[in-house]
Amino acid sequence: MLKLNKDYHLTRRLVLFILLQMYWDVVLSQLHYIIPEESKHGTFVGRIAQDLGLDIGEINSRMLHIVSRDEKEYFQVNLQNGILFVKETIDRESLCPDTPFCIIPLQVIVDKPVQMYRVDVEIEDINDNSPVFSSSVTNLLISELRPAGSHFPVKVAADPDLGTNSITNYELSASEYFTLDFQKYMNQIRSLELVLKKPLDREKQSVHNLTLTAYDGGKPRLSGTTHIVITVEDVNDNAPVFDQPFYQSSVSENAVHGTLVFKLNATDLDFGKNGEISYELSNTIMEDVRDVFSLDIYNGEIRVKGEIDFEKTKMYEIHIDAIDNGDHPMVGHCKVLVTVVDVNDNPPEMTVTSLSVPVPENSPKGTTVAIISVHDRDSGSNGKVSCHISANDSPFNIIPAFMGDFSLTVNGPLDREKKDQYEVVVTARDEGFPSLTVSKTLKIDISDVNDNAPRFLQSVDIISIKENNPPGSHVYTASASDPDIGQNSFITYSIIDASIDGIPISSYMSINPENGKIFALVSFDHEQVTFFQCHIKATDAGLPPLSSNLTLNIFINDINDNAPTFSPLFGGLTIKTPKSSQPGHLVTKVSATDLDSGYNALMSYHFKDLNGKIPFVISQQTGEISLKRQILESDNDEYRLVVVAQDHGEPVMTAITQVYVSLVESGEELKFDHQDYRNEINEFSDANIYLVVAICVISSIFLITLIAFTVLRWQKYRDEVNDLKENYKICSNTGGSWMYSQHTQYRVCSNPTQGRNDLIVLTPNSSQSVNLEDYGAQQGYQPKHPNPDWRYSASLKAAMQGAVHMEGAAVLRGAAVGLEQQWPTVSSATPEPEGGEVSPPVGAGVNCNSWTFKYGPGNPKQPVPQIPPDFPENFIIPGSPAIISIRQDQPSAQGHKSNFITFGKKEETKKKKKKKKGNKNQDKGNNPTDNNDQ
Repeated sequence: MLKLNKDYHLTRRLVLFILLQMYWDVVLSQLHYIIPEESKHGTFVGRIAQDLGLDIGEINSRMLHIVSRDEKEYFQVNLQNGILFVKETIDRESLCPDTPFCIIPLQVIVDKPVQMYRVDVEIEDINDNSPVFSSSVTNLLISELRPAGSHFPVKVAADPDLGTNSITNYELSASEYFTLDFQKYMNQIRSLELVLKKPLDREKQSVHNLTLTAYDGGKPRLSGTTHIVITVEDVNDNAPVFDQPFYQSSVSENAVHGTLVFKLNATDLDFGKNGEISYELSNTIMEDVRDVFSLDIYNGEIRVKGEIDFEKTKMYEIHIDAIDNGDHPMVGHCKVLVTVVDVNDNPPEMTVTSLSVPVPENSPKGTTVAIISVHDRDSGSNGKVSCHISANDSPFNIIPAFMGDFSLTVNGPLDREKKDQYEVVVTARDEGFPSLTVSKTLKIDISDVNDNAPRFLQSVDIISIKENNPPGSHVYTASASDPDIGQNSFITYSIIDASIDGIPISSYMSINPENGKIFALVSFDHEQVTFFQCHIKATDAGLPPLSSNLTLNIFINDINDNAPTFSPLFGGLTIKTPKSSQPGHLVTKVSATDLDSGYNALMSYHFKDLNGKIPFVISQQTGEISLKRQILESDNDEYRLVVVAQDHGEPVMTAITQVYVSLVESGEELKFDHQDYRNEINEFSDANIYLVVAICVISSIFLITLIAFTVLRWQKYRDEVNDLKENYKICSNTGGSWMYSQHTQYRVCSNPTQGRNDLIVLTPNSSQSVNLEDYGAQQGYQPKHPNPDWRYSASLKAAMQGAVHMEGAAVLRGAAVGLEQQWPTVSSATPEPEGGEVSPPVGAGVNCNSWTFKYGPGNPKQPVPQIPPDFPENFIIPGSPAIISIRQDQPSAQGHKSNFITFGKKEETKKKKKKKKGNKNQDKGNNPTDNNDQ
């Protein structure tokens, strides 16, 4: 009994260890859901996105998906609300047979960035299976000699459900001879026996019919029945007996065939053949046990017959019958519990659950490339697995993530242009002895990013285009390369905006954006454009786009497309040459111009269509025509020379002109100088002709405008003079006479309607007389001012030199009143003028209606200017059509006199233009404009 208890505790510990191993996976999971088996499609499991803390709006874009170790996908996630639901109906009995806990491990993976979660779904058993006996009828043969209390094993019913849903009770139909006895191991009824309550009497009843019913503990309660037919035999009365009813043993998995597992020993108290014992496997054991173990019928040795796999079955329960050889054989029973010991016979299983390829070449360190799940069906240290990468120089690294899961991450810089694909060999190794490994090669493609700009073979290139090229002709092909691929290497070409003499370069050149072919949009003319630069830009289609530039130095080559041209003056030109000229005498020189350059513009000259022998020769290089011999009497008096100018281009182009040479006697006067004429011819060009024409046109327009303006002004002046005559009395009465005011100021009174440029001003001097240069110069009269620094202002000088001509007569009278408008003077350049100063109002212009006359510093009171006694009443100002008349009235009551100055029109007289040089100098000396500074 003590040994039985010891074995029972040992078995209990072993079972607890197995259960603890099963619970370990549950503890390590991040989420644990429980659902009943047989759940229909769409059954709610859990809000997986909410429980994992994922944003529902991102699970679709981040491609949330579930990976299961099994081939079937029992679950699915609704990407709209993040709910995990049942996809296929789950039968726990077929999925997890003989397992107390049925857990389906799931890997929940989201991308961008890659994240992985561990979720376990426990399948809860439901009572969906009724107890079932292996046969509907069980036949038992029991000797009548069997004493009361004898036990007869009966095959138990099978129920794939677990826990309370499995078989919890057996009931036997009412019988006075038999009762039912069963024992539970690990809350399960593993053995069932009929117990004889009292000895059988075959003479009373030889056959007993019983009904055995098995009940499970589920709701609703399910049951199964079998009929037991017991035949009473009156034979051998002692059955073989084992030394103990329960045995324990162990065997290593993968044990070879014939390995001894256990040796049984049974005894029978009978003698003879009734005591001879044979061993047989009970007909109550499962077929898989019969396939794995064999039993020696004579010695009771249990040996390995089939394949033992710890990963399939960890424990076997073998029922043994010991049968004697009596006429009525009697049977003894025992049980052998065989535990399978695990060995490291399973290499790790590697599965790539997520592979994010291709990997961008700019991926930072730590970017997850793949998630690798490694599982080892062994247990203990044999099931512990580690992963590593074989190559040491690989830019990738593998790190553990969760239990059995590893992440392949970027561990170094990636450059697709150097290497666009990696073969990473991932090796998984367990900790068994000897350790087992498995390797898997991952091909990781490196995707391109736009990290290389297009490159030209050279940044500067030179091309030449012949002028007169056809518009649209292909002149160059820009070619750039980009080591990137795909869109990042798609190059488009463009011309950078620039201008040539203010014209956009796009008007000259165009480029095909796809192949870089450059076309000339116009026909170039070397005579207009000889060189320009074109900047080509190559841009890829990456994000962001990268570009580089190419500078094209474009030269326009000249072709012979312009013929030489002579000046129009050479046409029909007649040159006179003395007959007495000596050989070598230069007659004339012709010159032709060519707009081309180089050899295309190099000229050579020769005569054409020569009739007879002429005494002239022409220099091919310079075009100089000279005498090659003496003039003979037989020579003609006039020659017509046809000169041909020829350039050196291909094809040769020419120009023709005619030169007439007249031979004259040496005594005749030449009408023009040959050398000057030749210089004029050489300097004369089309541009000069155009310039002369333009100047003539502009001058004509100016003269017409000036004449019209003069006519209009003259009409206006006549109207103003008439108005001035009518207003004369008003002006003289209000203005008073020439008087000296308290402020030593003089004001010219004029018609307010008169134009501003219709004023003539007479300035007083120190001798109280009017300074009129003509009169003073003729009479020797030299008036002096009190201060030698008297000067006019610059504005007044200009006004006096351009005095206005007036028709008719007008009187300007000085008034003794103060200045009505105080204007700042233009002649303020002198800080403190010592002499007198005449200033017009600033802003009013030179021809203003109000002028102010001042004397020196402080404006001391000066005597009223007086007219000299010998001053004529009428005199003429040189250069002016006006006649000035001055008269002086009697002194007024205040002692002042009024001086009247009258302007009248000067009579025109006809004078001859011939003057001697002395008279000119005298007139020049009497010009009033030369004495303005006095």
